[in-house]
Amino acid sequence: MVQPPAEHGKATGGAGGGDFTVRVASAMADIDAAAWDACAGGDNPFVSHAFLNALEQSGSASAETGWLPLHLVVEGAGQSLLAAAPCYLKSHSQGEYVFDHGWADAFERAGGAYYPKLQVCAPFTPVTGPRLLARPGTHAPAARSALIKGLVALRRQTGASSVHVTFPLHDEWRLLGDNGFLLRRDQQFHWFNEGYASFDDFLGGLAARKRKAIRRERRDALADGVTIVQLTGADITADAWEAFFTFYQDTGSRKWGRPYLTRDFYRRIAASMADRVLLVMARRDGRYIAGAINFLGPDAIYGRHWGCIEDHPFLHFEVCYYQAIDYAISHGLARVEAGAQGEHKLARGYRPVATFSAHDIAHPGLKRAIAEFLEREGRYVDAAKAELESMLPFRHGD
Repeated sequence: MVQPPAEHGKATGGAGGGDFTVRVASAMADIDAAAWDACAGGDNPFVSHAFLNALEQSGSASAETGWLPLHLVVEGAGQSLLAAAPCYLKSHSQGEYVFDHGWADAFERAGGAYYPKLQVCAPFTPVTGPRLLARPGTHAPAARSALIKGLVALRRQTGASSVHVTFPLHDEWRLLGDNGFLLRRDQQFHWFNEGYASFDDFLGGLAARKRKAIRRERRDALADGVTIVQLTGADITADAWEAFFTFYQDTGSRKWGRPYLTRDFYRRIAASMADRVLLVMARRDGRYIAGAINFLGPDAIYGRHWGCIEDHPFLHFEVCYYQAIDYAISHGLARVEAGAQGEHKLARGYRPVATFSAHDIAHPGLKRAIAEFLEREGRYVDAAKAELESMLPFRHGD
């Protein structure tokens, strides 16, 4: 279990012509929800106060699980919240989706201590979104700069080996690089809505062989009496939540050994932000047999977890990918983000998209070695993206 620092440091400086204070909050519950959300904006559900607080209050992200909350906040006159960063002191590298296990192993074999480290992220969530949250206004650039300086100061204060900002927005990534952080790139697969009128309209843009394959997969997924329902808001019943949690537990146990999220997390999400959740559930013989949870933003669907208690051919693709595309088209949403990894998504119309992370490394030797690695890795990522784009299923010329 990681331990909190002995005391939380403070600093003052100018922000939009006035003084501000940088401090650490040890829990989301200690931060006013409306003030936090004013900094986070409304586009990304995973940096909302409701989502992050549910993780902490449910015990999913806590000191006991190796996620000690140490959120940085920048306050102006009268303790008004100007900026914030969701930050955790970590004793492991699980649940992050930007892999640094090799860095940790190499440093520890050389006699160093890689843990604890500081992680700025939405826990267990490989979704690009704001990480240096700032209330709009003239103070925002200075407040973001204060957050970056505060993260480096907190790294020193806690004795952490490093600071890792994962899945930030591109402009935040560049800003972190300008402040000495090492820059890393990877990729995911997202589906983009080109103004399609229907799923068939989308299929019309694919090569004939791919179009036929998807139609066959959708048909086969619904064989044996399987039906699909899309549930959001008040339509998500207690039975549906409980069934989905059973599916999640099964997948989590097989993939990670222990599911990251608790039943209480889902209860809290059901109470606080069900209108930002889309459950896609499969039924057969009067009971739920599979399901996927998605979170909704103003212009995107974010696919997160899936599970099942019966195996049916192509049901995973139907529940996780095709139903999300259907929903995006019918609701006029711009894209579907289907989570980390998965080159199989290419054949289903998802395109490679860059993702980013930034890393502040304390030890000069480790920093130098990681910088050399990232240069080589970056060339590979560029080459892989070019190859993947050549495999897209769209008709030639599209």
